[in-house]
Amino acid sequence: MSTFDSKLFLQNVSQRPGVYRMMNADGDVLYVGKARNLKNRLTSYFVGKAQSAKTMAMVAQVANVEVTVTASETEALLLEYNLIKRHKPRYNVALRDDKSFPYLYLSTDHDYPRISFYRGGTRKLPGKLFGPYPNARATRETLLLLQKLFLLRPCTDSFFANRSRPCLQHQIKRCSGPCVQLISTESYRQDVDDAIKVLEGRGAELLDDLGQRMEQAAGELQFERAARLRDQIHGIKAIHSTQSVTRSAIQDIDAVALASNGGDHCVSIVFIRGGRNLGTTNFFPKAGLAEAGELLSGFLAQYYLGREAPGEILISQAVEDADLLQATLSQQMQRSVQIRHGVRGVRARWLEMARTNAELGLQMRRATEATTSDQLQGVGAVFRMAAPPQRIECFDISHTMGERTVASCVVFGPEGAIKADYRRFNIENIEPGDDYGAMRQALTRRYARIKKGEVPLPDLLLIDGGPGQLQEAIQVLREFEIDNVTLVGVSKGADRRAGQERLFLAHEDVPLILAPDSPALHLIQRIRDEAHRFAIAGHRLRRAKARRESILETVPGLGPRKRRDLLRQFGGLQGIARAGIDDLEKVHGISRKLAQSIYDTLHTGN
Repeated sequence: MSTFDSKLFLQNVSQRPGVYRMMNADGDVLYVGKARNLKNRLTSYFVGKAQSAKTMAMVAQVANVEVTVTASETEALLLEYNLIKRHKPRYNVALRDDKSFPYLYLSTDHDYPRISFYRGGTRKLPGKLFGPYPNARATRETLLLLQKLFLLRPCTDSFFANRSRPCLQHQIKRCSGPCVQLISTESYRQDVDDAIKVLEGRGAELLDDLGQRMEQAAGELQFERAARLRDQIHGIKAIHSTQSVTRSAIQDIDAVALASNGGDHCVSIVFIRGGRNLGTTNFFPKAGLAEAGELLSGFLAQYYLGREAPGEILISQAVEDADLLQATLSQQMQRSVQIRHGVRGVRARWLEMARTNAELGLQMRRATEATTSDQLQGVGAVFRMAAPPQRIECFDISHTMGERTVASCVVFGPEGAIKADYRRFNIENIEPGDDYGAMRQALTRRYARIKKGEVPLPDLLLIDGGPGQLQEAIQVLREFEIDNVTLVGVSKGADRRAGQERLFLAHEDVPLILAPDSPALHLIQRIRDEAHRFAIAGHRLRRAKARRESILETVPGLGPRKRRDLLRQFGGLQGIARAGIDDLEKVHGISRKLAQSIYDTLHTGN
């Protein structure tokens, strides 16, 4: 039980706005909260009516409470957000998926603007950002559609600047060839403006304009241009026919709904931009101390204070401090942001769509967890473990004829893949193609950290390979004196078909072969395939980087910054190889002598 003297503490607490941090005896932050009146809020934890079971469990662990007084409630809200991000307290709402959403980026600092996929933190770019989109697939599909309709270039500026003939994108009719002046700047700018109208939801306005231009082109006997405008009209009409909402001039809106079932929660967001539905995405936050009604409030703060907010946020139920969050977001975005829950008409339909997606997402999540639970129980039974494994690690090796070997480690638990714990290892100082040595090096590096307590110890360790790789794992764990991990080698069958895997257990000579419909085998296959995918992806990245840069690294006096400038200027190693000494010398920091050295290295190997 806690020895925290709440009475003495409460006698000295300020009644001003601020943030409080509840901490346990080890100094770990249990909970971060904000308050309009710190004394009143903190008193509610220690004095008065009975709290929920979760709150009582937390209060029992409190050994200290730290308080920060702020000048205003808005300042307290922002400080609370930053402290939750920093400490990730156990009892706060935890928003696991915190990566930025993808956007489409249209540059404006070029005579021929480029349209491209963008994902990043900053929004201060010389151009226009459109989105966010719910996922990368939706973004790339929109990008492809715009390329087909308006033939906007997707290439980088350095690639664009070094073309002497059109690239493949022009040949397959996805670019108008501005790099070799196959289109005037005025015509290209018209295509850019038309694309912007589509992205901003002004398709109806554009259709009228395109119709007039098509008639004008036909009247001037420019039939090829008229045919292209006709195809654009058909394409834009096809876009509009797939939208499930009206084309009314409505500002950007997010519809946010919460569905709960016991201790499981799903928050679904429907993205509406310019009256168009861009899709949905689901989050499954951990509730911490919050009940379902409080969870949505915590989610909104953690989600929107870290990214760009739309003009309206529709929510499925009223939340505490909505006015404060609304004012803070408006100040942050330097424009009006409204948070509304009692809506009608088309907004009510969007909110109902979000609610339906949240309920379906929660059902699918619970079904997946139930399946994974059955599979884990099956794995525990097959390998005669005392209990179903709660943490599984799997290692795999990938290389091409021994080149640029990479080892992968993927981690699974009851919730599925734990991608934050995935790791890759660049393998060095082994004989090319020595898979046993690569496995030994990867396991040694991983389990040295586990031995130090930096990484949790798995219950089950899967090795992609047969008895040889398994023996390396046994030896590494023996060296670290780790003996409470179940070790299994997963080897493909004779013809390497799924369902014929042989499972080699430590200290057993005969491999175990499970039935093709075994739930345990399905989970093992899933984890093994994920390790294989992760290793191959890492190897390909490493190999591509080496082939792009390794020869430049041999040039004396050519450091990382100059190599980067060269690659950016000429669009890659091939562009550098085509350049002459005079061209190389024009790059900032490249002297005549160094340009000669680069040229000789690329053309003579010296």
